[in-house]
Amino acid sequence: METVQGISQFTDTSFNTAVTIGTFDGVHIGHGKILERLINNAKNAGLKSVVLTFFPHPRMVLQKDTDIKLLNTLEEKTKILEAMGLDYLIVHPFTKEFSRLSATEFVRDILVNSIKTKKIIIGYDHRFGRNRNANIQDLISFGNALDFEVEEIPAQEINDVSVSSTKIRNALQEGDIVTANKYLNYPYMLTGTVKKGKGLGKQFGFPTANLDISEKYKLIPKNGVYVVKSRWDDKDYFGMMNIGYNPTVSGKKKSIEINFFEFDGNLYGKKIQVDLLHRIRDEHKFDSVQELQEQLKKDRQTSLDLISS
Repeated sequence: METVQGISQFTDTSFNTAVTIGTFDGVHIGHGKILERLINNAKNAGLKSVVLTFFPHPRMVLQKDTDIKLLNTLEEKTKILEAMGLDYLIVHPFTKEFSRLSATEFVRDILVNSIKTKKIIIGYDHRFGRNRNANIQDLISFGNALDFEVEEIPAQEINDVSVSSTKIRNALQEGDIVTANKYLNYPYMLTGTVKKGKGLGKQFGFPTANLDISEKYKLIPKNGVYVVKSRWDDKDYFGMMNIGYNPTVSGKKKSIEINFFEFDGNLYGKKIQVDLLHRIRDEHKFDSVQELQEQLKKDRQTSLDLISS
């Protein structure tokens, strides 16, 4: 898959394309149906499959919604789409100026002239153009005039996508990682850089990698202890992760700390992806460090039991 930063950088006009448009946050099972249809349609028609997405999220720009939480960072979404077999991902900067394009300008100048679209696969409720005043019937009319086909995704499938997104967010906020992973069809991931912490975990006999996630819009699941997996140097490493404030040692700042099993190397400064597999328990304030240590031993055994099963 080739990732293109901005429509103006999509310069190869030697082929025509099949396109779908959207934020595709989470790239979950509902999205998977749409993307599978896109990729198969493109192959059967001799076209290149293209996802046109936007960043920042339109709500961040138009509604100044700085509190919006997304299931994927842009890097994570790119990795997932690439694994699906997509030909091109176009990530176009979403700005107020871009939002003011008329429906005609968007279809003619971008979809047809820039991306060479011959087929668009889109939801029945898709709206586009300035003030989102054009709908799928308008798009079909544009297709008849500008020589491209529109395939409408039925209401039921679009509703499935919406329901999946809502259920995933709710599940993560409630700590139900099993349900979230079921709807995603892959383990929910956190990606960040390992930073130095206070070293308290090492003192307790459970050294931790402190994960710093720079993308503040990334949805962080409910505080608590999770079983996790990460991969680097072509090897899988399992561990347990705490999201929270470390109340037993009077922690003031929320942190994400992972104790990897069977690993004693140095991860400082490395960017890693952590897959969340299970949630063990809530974060608790223990009466003493000794009680915390005993609980961590139990958590480790619980994690190992879940991993082995």
